Amino acid sequence: MEHTVKAFDHDIGQLRGLIAQMGGLAEQAIARAMETLRRQDLEGAAEIVAGDKAIDALQIQVEALAVRIIALRAPMADDLREVVAALKIAGVVERIGDYAKNIAKRVPSIEWHSEVEPLSVLPAMATLAVNMVRDALDAFAARDAEGATRVAASDRALDDFYNSLFRILVTHMMENPKTIGQMAHVLFIAKNLERVGDHAVNVAEMVHFAATGAHMAERDRGHSPVQ
Repeated sequence: MEHTVKAFDHDIGQLRGLIAQMGGLAEQAIARAMETLRRQDLEGAAEIVAGDKAIDALQIQVEALAVRIIALRAPMADDLREVVAALKIAGVVERIGDYAKNIAKRVPSIEWHSEVEPLSVLPAMATLAVNMVRDALDAFAARDAEGATRVAASDRALDDFYNSLFRILVTHMMENPKTIGQMAHVLFIAKNLERVGDHAVNVAEMVHFAATGAHMAERDRGHSPVQ
């Protein structure tokens, strides 16, 4: 029995490690995508797009390991919830990596000017989104239900950030019609960052359920100008 428990603990540790690797790559990709945008680094942006394959490969490893754990270890109760949560979280983190890739793909279409208000706001929004992802994955690693709840609570701030930026972008495009094309790309990036925050909350909800067996309370999304 002890051998079985140790084997299960080893598998769970390996599963958590793979999730941590995925999360680290996704966080780094978002941060690097924003940096390549600021620097107009087309080569760096292309590397981010190509690097997304590494996150995809890790997701495949997570899925294979999770299936093996369920088949061979027959986990129950909270152990089963953790394995299932890891399986779902891997899919969510893969999507976060896709958002970083999508941002990087927009770099050639945007001419960065820090004095343009919409562009100056984006880095702070990206930092908040990345921090949410990191905190959600830290909560998973620690089975921290309270930490997961804090991540969900912080999503309102990111939504408010996006709503404010949306209004700024619309005003900027009305006052500067020649910039509509570029600002549309900026709006796309802002929406991607907002969705990263939503996915961080999805991770947090899975962490909360895995740790407690109870679903997290419904969050107030507030009013959004665009869905």
